[in-house]
Amino acid sequence: MLQYIWKHRLFTEADFVTTEGTPVFVIDAGLTNTDAGPDFFNAKVRIGDTVWVGNIEIHNRSSDWMQHHHQHDKLYDTVILHVIRRHDTDIYRTNGEPIPQAILRVPEKIEKNIEWLLSRERPVSCAERLSSVSSLHLLDWLSALLTERLERKTDDIFVRLKKNLKDWNEVFYLTLMRNFGFGVNSDAFELLAGSLPYKYILKHRNNPAQIEALFFGQAGFMGDESDDPYYQLLKREYAFLQKKYHLRPVDSFLFKKLRLRPVNFPYVRLAQMAAVWIKHDLLFSKILETEDIKTLRSFFNVAPSEYWLTHYRFHSASDEKKKTIGKFASDIILINTVIPTLFAYGKYTNRPVYCERALRLLEGIKPERNSIVSLYRQHGVPVKNAGDSQALIQLRREYCDKKKCLYCRIGYKVIGNS
Repeated sequence: MLQYIWKHRLFTEADFVTTEGTPVFVIDAGLTNTDAGPDFFNAKVRIGDTVWVGNIEIHNRSSDWMQHHHQHDKLYDTVILHVIRRHDTDIYRTNGEPIPQAILRVPEKIEKNIEWLLSRERPVSCAERLSSVSSLHLLDWLSALLTERLERKTDDIFVRLKKNLKDWNEVFYLTLMRNFGFGVNSDAFELLAGSLPYKYILKHRNNPAQIEALFFGQAGFMGDESDDPYYQLLKREYAFLQKKYHLRPVDSFLFKKLRLRPVNFPYVRLAQMAAVWIKHDLLFSKILETEDIKTLRSFFNVAPSEYWLTHYRFHSASDEKKKTIGKFASDIILINTVIPTLFAYGKYTNRPVYCERALRLLEGIKPERNSIVSLYRQHGVPVKNAGDSQALIQLRREYCDKKKCLYCRIGYKVIGNS
């Protein structure tokens, strides 16, 4: 809290004096240090008639300086001011020189607001005060949060890129497979993709049965005994391909099936995934050449093989129904796979045009429908497109859930208000 108040200068400077009564005026609070050493670098303060440039260390009590052994650490010889809440001892540099100390008096309003935010057991601590934050401030923060979220996804993609020898088509395949799990089965789908190299799919994409056999076999779904002719066909194909490529399937129990709508069963999703790769080779290369959002959606608007018209799983027939990927699911794929990979590609190749295209695509997609977006909407936060909904997901997961109100621009406004 003291670091936060110092950083944002939320104190009354007229009352800010050293423990010896010398006035202190803060010219520059300095830069936050997240590594070892003093809390703030390159600050500038005037103590009496002398201007000092150096570092700032902040503690609750003066004696914390000794508790942390700073008196023996030359890193702290550069401290020009020790900012404290309570003075209980004098402090010195390693050569014995005294270091000025000043008591930071926390305004009662600020302290109450911080305690109110951090002590609340609610999904969004400041929910009922969101309406007091200006729309301009909210929009600015949402823009920054969207960039944060894309940067986080970019880091994940770069990890995959490093592991796969800078093969962007393989990385796109891995990313798409993970997101085809639609949350509940994302980890299982990613494991499957890791066990089934993209090059094997390319080799057999002209044989739909073999592509389905590879996906279902690697998912561990080819171990049953059944008189279902299509299942028997896939099982024979998989036995051949497994031996040819020395494949090891993942454990089938990793795929969750309970409490899912039939259209979300892993069997249906795998059949849809197979259909995508049967229709397209080097899909990411096509995406790089495509700017129109309708065309991008059409890449995923594919129907699985005829067997899946009357099945949601093997061995059990159902009423006939097409299992094409709908617009809502296509948009989720664009949001979580196509757009982040485009953004990452633009960053990696130093071609901002792809980053800009990714942001434009988000603006052209309707916001996601989930509990996080609904909660913020209920409290007056404007949500116009998928960029806004992605920003709110970042806000909830990285700030609200982790109680990082002191790092949030909305929290800053709430703390400063009466």
